[in-house]
Amino acid sequence: MSTVTMNISLSDELKAFVDARVQARGYSSTSEYMRDLVRRDEERASEERFRALIQEGVDSGIDPRPWSELRDDWTARIAAARAIKATASL
Repeated sequence: MSTVTMNISLSDELKAFVDARVQARGYSSTSEYMRDLVRRDEERASEERFRALIQEGVDSGIDPRPWSELRDDWTARIAAARAIKATASL
């Protein structure tokens, strides 16, 4: 995987916030902190898309279970997949 440099502009207040978060959370650099933020946002976007696809399936009438039951089932599956991913990255 190649690395590309990006430059961002922050107000003094935001820069101070980022610096404080880097130190408080033990990141080795601002870049590591920013990469983590982007990865988390990427995961949220994937989950949003996944939820939209589930809703599309529910709306299609293929699975007659109520949405709350489907949501609970898929939430458990997502949690299990995250646990596996977290274990694999150790």
